Amino acid sequence: MIDRRLFINFDWGFILLVLLIAGIGVVNISSATASYTMQDTSYAIKQIYWILIGLFIVVQVCSIDYHLFEDVAYWCFGILIFLLVVVLLLGKTSMGATRWLHLGFISFQPSELMKIVIIMVFASYLANFTSKEGLSLKDLVKPFILLGVPTILIMKQPDLGTATLVVLIAVSMVLYTGVRFRAIITILLAALPTVYLGWRYYLRDYQKERLLNFLSPERDPLGSGYHIIQSKIAVGSGGLIGKGFMQGTQTQLRFLPEQHTDFAFSVFSEEWGFLGCLVVLLLYFFLILWGLNIARRCNDQFGRLMAVGVSAMLFWHIVINIGMVIGLFPVVGVPLPLFSYGGTSMITSMVGLGILLNIRMRRFMF
Repeated sequence: MIDRRLFINFDWGFILLVLLIAGIGVVNISSATASYTMQDTSYAIKQIYWILIGLFIVVQVCSIDYHLFEDVAYWCFGILIFLLVVVLLLGKTSMGATRWLHLGFISFQPSELMKIVIIMVFASYLANFTSKEGLSLKDLVKPFILLGVPTILIMKQPDLGTATLVVLIAVSMVLYTGVRFRAIITILLAALPTVYLGWRYYLRDYQKERLLNFLSPERDPLGSGYHIIQSKIAVGSGGLIGKGFMQGTQTQLRFLPEQHTDFAFSVFSEEWGFLGCLVVLLLYFFLILWGLNIARRCNDQFGRLMAVGVSAMLFWHIVINIGMVIGLFPVVGVPLPLFSYGGTSMITSMVGLGILLNIRMRRFMF
């Protein structure tokens, strides 16, 4: 039975903000896919379906006391680790990467769900930490192990973007809790040889090329540098007010790759210009502030950490995706939350937003 407080304390303003961003995304997807073949023109309709499914999931997540997530966090972590191993053994390979688990009627990425589960696990662990001096190196051993296992499995798929996000989410939560200065220095010094070994023995050739072409896309303008070059042309050609809906030449002439997913913001930038981008960025800014305000007003540490984790997840998605399309970050395949096309990404975002609403709804109880 759904608690009646779901409706009494439901934050409708937050949901309207989410729907506004998602609605702009649907309009943008319809433009991005207008030049596709006839059988592919239903992306916008499919995105609407995913939004509706996401809203249903939001209601279901809100109907559960969020403290239950603390009880099941490690169980969910274990199940997802198992699924990540299954993906490597039996997963569906697409464009050289094995990230999808096919269940007959649906395919999904377990790595996407790990973003939510790592928030639950770290919130559960850090909520029991009480030292005012901050986390010591010894205190960080267990979190590093919990973070290292899924990160390595996701990197093996390979999926550098998702692995990076999982790490950034966890690190954000740890820094929010507090870390001793000596521990930070030790970790940074230890990271230097780790970065070298990762570059030398772990990263694949195409991943190295992406990082090198991030510094100089002109090294391979028709190959791995093509994405960045075309995206920057699209963003820059939008000018102050843009070229207008469905008038972007980079989009309609199909110069822009992955224009309805990873580079959806490039499409929007070309058509709506600087002013349109400013509006979307302000909407995202308010969304993040809303999440942090929920964390600030929460009365228990577990809920506060969960809200910080979800806000960090959204923040890093936004920063990395927009930084990627304007050439500030390497191309790592990170979607823009609620905006880029994709069912798994939409569901993950909606689960996170449902957690935020859940925490806000029950903040008075503790």
